Amino acid sequence: MGEEQQQQRFGEFVGVTRHEGGTVAELALDRPRAMNAVSSAMARAIGGACAALAADHGVRAVVVTSTHERAFCVGADLKERNSLTDAELVRQRPVARAAYTGVLDLPMPTIAAVHGFALGGGFELALACDLIVADATAVVGLPEVSVGVIPGGGGTQLLPRRVGAARAAELIFTARRVEAAEAADLGLVDRLVAAGGDRDEALALAGRIAANSPVGLRAAKRALRLGHGLDLRAGLEVEDAAWRSVAFSGDRAEGVAAFNEKRAPRWPGE
Repeated sequence: MGEEQQQQRFGEFVGVTRHEGGTVAELALDRPRAMNAVSSAMARAIGGACAALAADHGVRAVVVTSTHERAFCVGADLKERNSLTDAELVRQRPVARAAYTGVLDLPMPTIAAVHGFALGGGFELALACDLIVADATAVVGLPEVSVGVIPGGGGTQLLPRRVGAARAAELIFTARRVEAAEAADLGLVDRLVAAGGDRDEALALAGRIAANSPVGLRAAKRALRLGHGLDLRAGLEVEDAAWRSVAFSGDRAEGVAAFNEKRAPRWPGE
């Protein structure tokens, strides 16, 4: 990895560090005393960090990590939720939802680096990413029905898109926790590494992604996301629109020139 830049803080519980000359951003969940349980303040911080990253055209890939040794994120802060009145819970809902949609809507490729517990909203933050790298200590799951609610950070929609409707139903209805090896077998995570290796592997993968055209990366992600679930003809139209958005870009011209001149491209990012 390239040299790290100074960390930027978003509230008390989220930090963003740039790597690879700023092209890779690491969004670190940093509420260790609560195993990164997502409180209202933490949700606002995640949403704010994602908004800043989405607007930064120098960032080509994002990695979501955790500073806690035994948890990626254990989900919603149930102690805070228990203190809320019904009216306060209604007002809090858009705040919580914005954290998950903030990650989901990042326009560049996004990777979750998961170790330890990634449960409920914690697993939903990972599901909102494009790829999940997990280490051998990872335990994932959506246990919300066991406490009288349902996954509310995208889980009922993102999990079946990843593993299929029947498998998602079994996991959500039973509320069971899934350990790392089974999670990899079921497709709940994309890459399994040795204990303690999730962050390094995710940052290395992000570095390889970030070597490519930022214009191309954003357009490819847009085509993948918008085309998912459409019939083939409609999906091909989505792809064609994305292709047209990059075909006459500076990145496309530089990519072709670099290939013919047998050198590394210097992406203008436009």
